Amino acid sequence: MTAPAPSTRPAPDIVIDVEGLSKTFGTRTVVKNLTMQVRRGLIYGFLGPNGSGKTTTIRMLCGLLTPDSGHGTCLGYDILTQSAQIKRHVGYMTQRFSLYADLSIRENLEFVARVYGMPNPRRSAQDAIARLGLENRAGQLAGELSGGWKQRLALGACILPSPQLLLLDEPTAGVDPKARRDFWDEIHALAHEGLTVLVSTHYMDEAERCHEIAYIAYGELLAHGTVPEVVAQAHLATWTVTGPDLAELGDRLKRTPGVEMVATFGAALHVSGRDGAALETATAPFRSAGPQVWTPGEPTLEDVFIDLMSRAKDNFA
Repeated sequence: MTAPAPSTRPAPDIVIDVEGLSKTFGTRTVVKNLTMQVRRGLIYGFLGPNGSGKTTTIRMLCGLLTPDSGHGTCLGYDILTQSAQIKRHVGYMTQRFSLYADLSIRENLEFVARVYGMPNPRRSAQDAIARLGLENRAGQLAGELSGGWKQRLALGACILPSPQLLLLDEPTAGVDPKARRDFWDEIHALAHEGLTVLVSTHYMDEAERCHEIAYIAYGELLAHGTVPEVVAQAHLATWTVTGPDLAELGDRLKRTPGVEMVATFGAALHVSGRDGAALETATAPFRSAGPQVWTPGEPTLEDVFIDLMSRAKDNFA
């Protein structure tokens, strides 16, 4: 069945265009006055701590939840009045594996194809199996698959009806590094073909593979743009410290005015502050005393992530 034409359309290259979205459960505001745009063909990363409103935002965008206030469009359809049309053109991969454990890979994909009314379910399922490298496991029960293979199957089910937008809610949690890399290679291939992807993640290496990112903390959008833009917007001055007794040094630095963040990265400390001059003054006695080696450095995305988390107000508290 052909979906009715949207009543309004944003610019052709804008897939998601929302303004002022808010959602409250009980007395707690989960999403507060969120405004964002996502352009067609981008991989857009959603970062933020647990409970920050990422999943709620994704569900509002695809028509599963109605916002308490705000407005906007997804794929040109009004998120308030045309949620049924949005759902027909969106693939949504949830955090929890949601296919049938007692059906095989092939049977699951054929079932999804029939649900969407595809003309040749067997052929559609076989094409998805071939694309995702599942041929040798096509007859295996979904419940017997490892996390990485379940992830591939879930992705195959999402892209089976050729959606225009793919929403992925922490899709690689609990899978091994190779499976994560293979997954992201496939996501980039899909984006190259014109699919728009919105993905929430806690992994900084995954965020850096996105074309643009947004950081949401406890319902509020705090930063967005390309990774270099988000890092630059943080205005963090950073020192990298190596040498002995870093744990003791870190404890002392955390109590030093002018030092706003101290984080351990492997065998080094990252010492940062938003006021470069104040950080320079605060760390001068430590740098001259030794025995550690202090090197001026550039802030990383993880430095920015930690800094934003430290400043965000937990709406559970």
